[in-house]
Amino acid sequence: MPLEREPFINIAYADIANQIRGKGFPAGELEKRRAHGVGWTPTNIMINCFGRIPATPWGAVGDLELVPDPQGDVVLELGNGVREHFILGDVRNLDGTPWACCPRSFLRHALEALKQETGLSLTAAFEHEFHYTGAKERVSDAYSIGSFRGSEAFFETLLAAIRANGLEPDTLLPEFGPRQFEITIDPAEGLVAADRAVKLKEITRAVAEHFGGRASFSPVVTPGIVGNGVHIHFSFRDADGKPATYDASGPHGMSAVTAAFAAGILKYSPELVAITAPAVISYERLKPNSWSAYWTNLGVRDREATLRVCPVPEHGEVDVAKRYNLEFRAADAAGNPYLQLGILVYAGLAGIRQKLGAPQVTAGSPADLSQAEREAKGFRELPRSLPLALDAMEGCGDMREWMGADLFAAYIMHKRGEAAMLEGLDLATLCQRYAEVY
Repeated sequence: MPLEREPFINIAYADIANQIRGKGFPAGELEKRRAHGVGWTPTNIMINCFGRIPATPWGAVGDLELVPDPQGDVVLELGNGVREHFILGDVRNLDGTPWACCPRSFLRHALEALKQETGLSLTAAFEHEFHYTGAKERVSDAYSIGSFRGSEAFFETLLAAIRANGLEPDTLLPEFGPRQFEITIDPAEGLVAADRAVKLKEITRAVAEHFGGRASFSPVVTPGIVGNGVHIHFSFRDADGKPATYDASGPHGMSAVTAAFAAGILKYSPELVAITAPAVISYERLKPNSWSAYWTNLGVRDREATLRVCPVPEHGEVDVAKRYNLEFRAADAAGNPYLQLGILVYAGLAGIRQKLGAPQVTAGSPADLSQAEREAKGFRELPRSLPLALDAMEGCGDMREWMGADLFAAYIMHKRGEAAMLEGLDLATLCQRYAEVY
């Protein structure tokens, strides 16, 4: 008598390297696993994106729990018996308290601090760009509907799988680079938004493999070709659930709290990009004239600004307050979305605490200004490499306080180890290695 296949479920989380790691168990044991999950070890978070542990503060010592959260549930039914089930969760100490280095708990604490001090809730959405190897590579297909031809089944299955898991697809478009696409989903409350970012990437990768291809979200796939970014949109609601980001009388429509929040993000951008753009090749994308961020500036309809005021339609019956949002552009998918969003929240909250004034908005590129003019407006260059970004982060006492000593030190150690591993490799090799893991 042939054996019947027994389904299993993975409990997983996104680690410092934004790799989705975890453990599986027989699906029939789900209820038993809800309270205590599966065993985990501290050093697992130090595994870098290449599967190595250059250094760890814990060694082989320590035990933790990886506990599932029902809102992190993902089930993929791709036909022909292909099924995948995983649940995102939190890393906890054995007494049930949040582990100091759990990325998901870090974001949760940031959102709680924002709400406690301001009464505001943050809504966010992560836009993702990726390369799909199953698409035809034609140099003429930038933004062309021809990019979809021959791959319709992949994209239609992707949209269906996303929707089946509670994510609402917004747009799907061919991007500028060969085989490059962008997919966006509707915004959600802060923690859910980060969960959705993880779900979207894993669903996209699984569907791509089902069709015999690969989806890579790597910051740069090929030297000299436009890279893949992550654009983080955010807005606020007050305690009554009303939009709180927009004020028609404010600078470029920003409410006072939005302006201070934006100023905080820009003030700390040179330090926090070590978290939002954390790969060695991330800094091949953050360059002038690359439709990516380079300066610590706020722009309006400017896709090379680090922070952008997003346009709202100026015709028809549009509720501007509901649509109004800001977009952080100095990010990519090598970064953990919980750490990315959490550090933006803390930086923005610092701007509110410090009562920072509204940032000056650029009408053109800061590169066209003199050094004195840039200094007067507060425009600084972002770090030009990961080691320089880590230097800036390591010198930032505020970031150390926000993250806590353990997570801060572990993150620096992890990323310095990654950078040291790759020293001496040429750009083509770096791109190849990162494309394989992201």
